[in-house]
Amino acid sequence: MDIHNAPGATAAALEEAHKADLAVQHKHHVNCIKYWLNEEAGKVFCLIDAPNPEAAAAVHREAHGLMAEKIIEVDEDMADSLLGPGEINRAGAALLPGETHNDTGLRAVMFTDIVGSTEMTSIHGDEVAIAMLGVHDHIVRMEVGGMGGREVKHTGDGIMAAFNSAACAVKAACGIHGNLAKHNNGGTDHPVIVRIGISAGEPVEQGQDLFGSTVQLAARLCAQAEPGQTLVSNVVADLCIGKNLKFLDIVECQLKGFSEPIHARPVELSL
Repeated sequence: MDIHNAPGATAAALEEAHKADLAVQHKHHVNCIKYWLNEEAGKVFCLIDAPNPEAAAAVHREAHGLMAEKIIEVDEDMADSLLGPGEINRAGAALLPGETHNDTGLRAVMFTDIVGSTEMTSIHGDEVAIAMLGVHDHIVRMEVGGMGGREVKHTGDGIMAAFNSAACAVKAACGIHGNLAKHNNGGTDHPVIVRIGISAGEPVEQGQDLFGSTVQLAARLCAQAEPGQTLVSNVVADLCIGKNLKFLDIVECQLKGFSEPIHARPVELSL
């Protein structure tokens, strides 16, 4: 995947650029699969199947001279898990699922974590732990899917999911807490309580992974959250303005792997 800083880029201009890429890609044994356009941020992300980064760059150089700021080596399956396989229009632009609007590439990433799962296993044994995990998995997957999200992977005692919308991620988190509260209030001997962390960003690079810093921030916020709490990055809260979602006051978090304090917002739950 390559990343272009392209302020002022338009859908029409990118359509012409993509056509030019397709016309010369065979010379470099490259397949330009699709691209994402974020007009507001002035960013373009291109997913390219190429033997090496140099071949991918050579296509752009010959086709139109619009060179990428960065080229990231990613696994296509991982890219699809986070960004969604997504249909493309005739111009090669990725579309939002079930819509005709261009996909901006912005994603919200959520992590859930069952509170005290290790202790529960130690005290009550594997059968109880597996039953608790089954309750968690069912509710999380139901809420994630209901809000148009995708499960990226299971983490053992939680789930990582990706959403096209920050508001949908927060609504899913509220639904998870609400449904777990109903389960716990139904007389179970082993209540299931989770922490949730949510961050949002564009496809960015760290090491050889996609969404590196966004994923890491969501995971760190999850670890920082109190039992039964959802903690989101300030960006997520800003993206939810006007979406009828409420957040508590900003908290300053010193998170592992981040040199500067992170401003985060707990989600106000109405359970």
